Amino acid sequence: MADGFLSILTALLDGARTTLLLTAAAFLIGAPLGLLVAFGLVSTARIPRWSAALYRSVWRGTPILVQLLLIFYLLPTVGVVIPSSVAAVLALGLNTAAFQAEIYRAGLLAVPAGQIEAATMLGFSRAAVRRHIVVPHAVRAVLPPLTSEAILLLKNSSLVSIVAVTDLTRRAQQVAASNFRPLETYAAALTIYVALSIGLACLGLWLERRLRPASRTGRQP
Repeated sequence: MADGFLSILTALLDGARTTLLLTAAAFLIGAPLGLLVAFGLVSTARIPRWSAALYRSVWRGTPILVQLLLIFYLLPTVGVVIPSSVAAVLALGLNTAAFQAEIYRAGLLAVPAGQIEAATMLGFSRAAVRRHIVVPHAVRAVLPPLTSEAILLLKNSSLVSIVAVTDLTRRAQQVAASNFRPLETYAAALTIYVALSIGLACLGLWLERRLRPASRTGRQP
């Protein structure tokens, strides 16, 4: 029985690799876009603030499955033909950007106002203040919730199987249909998802430890 379970795990590895790639690509899209939206949310100008708030409301307030299907079916109607995997990454990236924006916003607001004022008095430009003061402090503050968001993104990636992307979930469906052992197959898929989630959590803790000494000694990046 153990050999059978191991063979199923091996058969699911390609799907697990696709799931990891989808998650990483979507996170890399969502991180800079989310930071941009966060700057809009804390902006004093109306248009950037309202635009960012609208983006956040739409992508946080609608089901990710609907967003995925909309992108998958909408783009071909306007002449943009892309692989289903690209549509999946787009949907996941745009969705996680809205959630990351709220995380970044909280991090930006947590930056001590005194440090920003001191940097401004020393002649730093607004862009320099953001680059050297605001962003480094915010990144340290948001690492734990960002790790949780990455794990949530990993789980949400299972929805891409509905648009024929052979991720871990779809691969499990295929294997279960061929070996007629759905219980063992989905148990193996669950095991892989747990392992990937633990790996992301460990990566987040490692990054926190890497950045912690700088915050303790008061050194600025």
